[in-house]
Amino acid sequence: MIRRFFNRIHEAEKRWSKSYGTDISTPRGRRQAVWHYHLADHGFLRVFWTNLFEIAPGVWRSNQPSARRLRRYREMGIRTILNLRGVDRYSFYLFEREAADRLGIEMIDIKIYARHLVPREQFMKLFSLFDRIERPFVLHCKSGADRAGLVSALWLLDQENRPVEEAQRQLHWRYAHLKGTRTGILDHLLQAYADDNAESPIGIRDWFATRYDPEALTRSFETAPRTGPNGPAAARRRAVTGPK
Repeated sequence: MIRRFFNRIHEAEKRWSKSYGTDISTPRGRRQAVWHYHLADHGFLRVFWTNLFEIAPGVWRSNQPSARRLRRYREMGIRTILNLRGVDRYSFYLFEREAADRLGIEMIDIKIYARHLVPREQFMKLFSLFDRIERPFVLHCKSGADRAGLVSALWLLDQENRPVEEAQRQLHWRYAHLKGTRTGILDHLLQAYADDNAESPIGIRDWFATRYDPEALTRSFETAPRTGPNGPAAARRRAVTGPK
């Protein structure tokens, strides 16, 4: 009953957050979009909290930047933004796109989720973006905790040839990532690669191309016991069986 109650509150909040904030072309619409940005998208939390970290020379991760922060990024020499929230019609995207265009910053959009896994093709597109994006750049999601952490880990594995254990630390509570929540599926994904790589070394890009199975990994994340001989590691090994 308590879970249903909170689910109803969550659904009501989602409906409210989607009811406005889609227009910045008029003074009234712009005022509403500012309120949407700060309340529905929690922008007020990001006024001073940037979650900005340099993960490799010229490669930064952060939460959703404001127009003011984009100006500061440009002063840092950053000319490219990798937006992991994808193209959207709401305030956070409209304001970011407007500011990026005004400042001459290239904005690259790709949709990654924090609580469920995207298809293989989306990750392969991400790796292709890695090959062409110029440093210095900033990658960001909403809070800079989950999606930014996963993509930072993938960058370190694919572009910097860093050890898996080091890359996994990009998903850490210091960045506000909480492994024990639904976003733990991202840790589950990286650990699946780590387990597979330990048994038979394989590059992260090749692993996604040949062995990544989001449906099986999701099932193993949702159903595996937390401990014991049938725990997460065994479930991950059973899940990662290659493309169907």
